[in-house]
Amino acid sequence: MPRMCELTGIQPLGGNRVSHSNRKTHMRQNPNLQSKRYVLEELSQTVTVTLSTRAIRTIDKQGGLARALLKAKEDQLSQKLRRIRSRLKKAL
Repeated sequence: MPRMCELTGIQPLGGNRVSHSNRKTHMRQNPNLQSKRYVLEELSQTVTVTLSTRAIRTIDKQGGLARALLKAKEDQLSQKLRRIRSRLKKAL
């Protein structure tokens, strides 16, 4: 499973760490991913998703995973969240 946020699609960044003497060593910055469980009352089920901490804060601000899924862009969602989103649209 890739190190990727399922809601926003954030992936690791790569680049060079440059020392004072201008030597370059390759580095990788991984996103801060957390596994979080949400209850979807509209579908009467629980969902465990891997999210970045920024996405968790956004979900809390928007009032739950259901609202965040309906507002999210389709191309950034994972396959699992796309299926849940389509079931949410049918339920509502």
